[in-house]
Amino acid sequence: MKINEIEMVVFDMAGTTINEQNIVYKTLYKSINHFGIEVSLETVLSLGAGKEKYQAIKDILNHININDDAKANVIFEYFKEILDKEYFSAKVLPIEGVENVLRNLKKDGVKIVLNTGYSGHVANTLLEKLNWKKNTHYDALITADDVALGRPFPDMIHKAMQLFSIEDASKVLKAGDSAIDIEEGKNAKCGITIGVLSGAQTRVQLEKAKPDYILDSLASLYSITN
Repeated sequence: MKINEIEMVVFDMAGTTINEQNIVYKTLYKSINHFGIEVSLETVLSLGAGKEKYQAIKDILNHININDDAKANVIFEYFKEILDKEYFSAKVLPIEGVENVLRNLKKDGVKIVLNTGYSGHVANTLLEKLNWKKNTHYDALITADDVALGRPFPDMIHKAMQLFSIEDASKVLKAGDSAIDIEEGKNAKCGITIGVLSGAQTRVQLEKAKPDYILDSLASLYSITN
């Protein structure tokens, strides 16, 4: 599959197209620790990156042998409240070079879908801060709120394909900064999966999911020629 055969790209948001200083994961880390549960930021990034955030909390708690949905729910509600406050004053910028890539993709007639494990509220807050407009910077936004099953299940990508009447997943490229992004792309049978090093996870963590490519950032997307 060559990049010039791609009809639609599905890009993760924070850490892939948007630099929001890892606020979400830092807030997730603070929220869990606020309730007297000690976990490291590294653990939060490793187990939580790319996932719907309630599921991320459950997985992190399960990792330290706390199987308590009620506790997870309390942490999640606290997390959402604190995150709103953090984002109100946060500086949010596009990953350097990404806006050029979006322009080039639009010029080439490629559909651009942003997808995320965030809620629709958080995702739209980010887009407002960037002043990114639908049909100018991207064609569709699909969040964890829009599907029954979040990553690594392929539901968000399948929904995007339906939106644009794309039946062949090999014509879809998926890129993200976490292994679960890659797993989502592979589960959807995307033609190209890409890990980027501009966000939550390291090369070693991304390599475990076996993406087709690992790039420093999406800015070099057009360097892929084969």
